[in-house]
Amino acid sequence: MLVGVPNVGKSALANSLHQIGRVSAAEKGKFKHATIASHPNIYILDTPGILPPEILDAELSSKLALTGAISDSLIDQSDLAQYFLSILNLSDEYKKWAKFSTTYNNIAGTCGCGSELETNGNQIDFVVQAVRLALFEEISAFKGNMEDENDMVQLIETQFTTLRNVLNVTSDSCGYMNNVVSTKLINLYRTGRLGHYTLDSFPRTCEF
Repeated sequence: MLVGVPNVGKSALANSLHQIGRVSAAEKGKFKHATIASHPNIYILDTPGILPPEILDAELSSKLALTGAISDSLIDQSDLAQYFLSILNLSDEYKKWAKFSTTYNNIAGTCGCGSELETNGNQIDFVVQAVRLALFEEISAFKGNMEDENDMVQLIETQFTTLRNVLNVTSDSCGYMNNVVSTKLINLYRTGRLGHYTLDSFPRTCEF
């Protein structure tokens, strides 16, 4: 039985096992995977996502909300986007985007064909690249202390301002612009286009 909070891959795992189980005996020899027993049959039960009725830990709630386990209607999207940016700013994930900046600038400067371009069989999403580049440059140029809460808030405010321009979000309402930017940013995170992050920290060394 697969049991867990929403959006942790229960159904994806169940579907994968189901597909493997449907592969014929002749085809199984072509793939390197665990053999699914048919004698006796194995039944996999996939439950809906389960959460406790109340979560008192604010950080845990933010983590669950960021993954989509908690409905977006229950948490302010701007707060959630700020939480994600704090994780990004403290990680090394953004450093991988340095190599994309030159490619993005070179292609974007010579292409007038819209937000997407097919190059060498790979689709380049210029919106994603622009967001990555903007965040990379803001973090790289930051001179404050990431561990200082006030400095982190200042950096995140600067990132929001930059992302408004990158995403072409304009309005007389600052709150509206932040909500639009937040929604787009969270979507990019959830679809994996801003990298992959472990939201729980683990000790580097373990004692047994």
